[in-house]
Amino acid sequence: MGHIKEPEGVDFIVESRPLTKAEEIAISEYIRNYKAKKANKLVPAKLKVKSTSRKKVIA
Repeated sequence: MGHIKEPEGVDFIVESRPLTKAEEIAISEYIRNYKAKKANKLVPAKLKVKSTSRKKVIA
């Protein structure tokens, strides 16, 4: 991905508008639902592998 240079004499400024109360509630509800669904997906525990001990060979 390349860097985009601003042309001479032009400033790219992005100003966000304030959120309405309904938008704030919708975003908060989405985040709450996302976290609840994510919490339900438990990461499976790592399986313990039994170590196999080598038999001593007596020669």
